[in-house]
Amino acid sequence: MSRPLPPSYKTKNWPSYNEALKQRGSLTIWFDPDMVWVPRPTGKQGRQPQYSDAAIQTCLTMKVLFGMALRQTTGFVESLLRLAGLDWSVPDFSTLSRRQKTMAVAIPYRGSQGALNLLIDSTGIKAEGEGEWHARKHGGAKRRLWRKIHIGVDEHTLEIRAIEVTGSNVGDAPMLPELLDQIPADVEIGSVTADGAYDTRKCHDAVADRGADAVIPPRKNAKPWKPSTAGAIARNEALRASKYLGRAIWRRWSGYHRRSRAETKMHCVKLLGQSLMARDFDRQVAELQVRAAVLNGYTALGIPVTEPMG
Repeated sequence: MSRPLPPSYKTKNWPSYNEALKQRGSLTIWFDPDMVWVPRPTGKQGRQPQYSDAAIQTCLTMKVLFGMALRQTTGFVESLLRLAGLDWSVPDFSTLSRRQKTMAVAIPYRGSQGALNLLIDSTGIKAEGEGEWHARKHGGAKRRLWRKIHIGVDEHTLEIRAIEVTGSNVGDAPMLPELLDQIPADVEIGSVTADGAYDTRKCHDAVADRGADAVIPPRKNAKPWKPSTAGAIARNEALRASKYLGRAIWRRWSGYHRRSRAETKMHCVKLLGQSLMARDFDRQVAELQVRAAVLNGYTALGIPVTEPMG
C-alpha cells in the first residue's frame, strides 16, 4: 500500500509576509526613540542604576542576533546609536555581564483572541564542550554540559508564552505545571498539547486545574487510572478513545499533530545559536529568554497564512 501524498499549501498573504521577512533584517526595529534608556531614581539608598532593563536587553539582543562577545556588543550598539542620531551612553561589558545575571527579561507577546491553545515541547542545547565534529572525530571530552529548554507556544500566534531552563537531568513532565504557572490566571486556556512524556498524573491534574483539555497521547502500555481527580478522568477517556479509534486516528481526530509547530519554534531557537555563550546558569537563562523575545518580535512583524490546495 503506497503512502498518501503530503498535502501542499498556498500562502494567502504572501506580499505582507514577504515584507515582514525583509523587516526582520532591519536593525531599526530594535531601537525605539521613546525607550526609557536611563531609569528614574528608585528613591532607595545606594548607587542608582545608570541603565534601564530595556537598555540592557537591547544590548543583549544585539549580542544574541550576531553572536558577538560583550566588548564587541558595546562597540556595535554605540555605532548604531550614533547612526540613529541618539546621544545615549552605552553600558560597558562588565555592566552587561553583571546585569545579565539578575535582570528580568521582558518577553513581548500580542496574545490570541479566544482561548489559548498551548503547545509544549522541550529540547537540549549545548552549554559547554567540544563541537560535534571534534566529538565525532576525536571523542567528546568528559565535560560536556547541556541545558534543557521547555517552551509553551501559542498555536494561533506562534508566540512563545512560557519558557523554562533546567539542567539536562530534569525530566519533561515536572516542568509542565511550571509552564502553566507563567500564564496569567485570568487567561483562559483551551487546550494543552504535549507528547507522551507528559502522560503523568501531575501533568493531567495541572491541565485540569486550569480548565483546559489535555491533548496528550497515552503511553503504549498505559493502564486506566483510579478516577479520583478530574485530570485522571479526562486521561481515562483519552485512553479509551485511542484504543477504540487506534493511535493514528486518535492523533488526527484530537489535533495532536499541531504540536509540530512547537518543534518548529524550537528549531528557530537553535537557529540563533547551537550552543550558549554564557557560562553561568543565571546568565544562560537570560540568554535563552532574550532569544524567545527576539523570536516573538519577529513573529509580531508577520506570519504566513496558509490554506491547503487540492
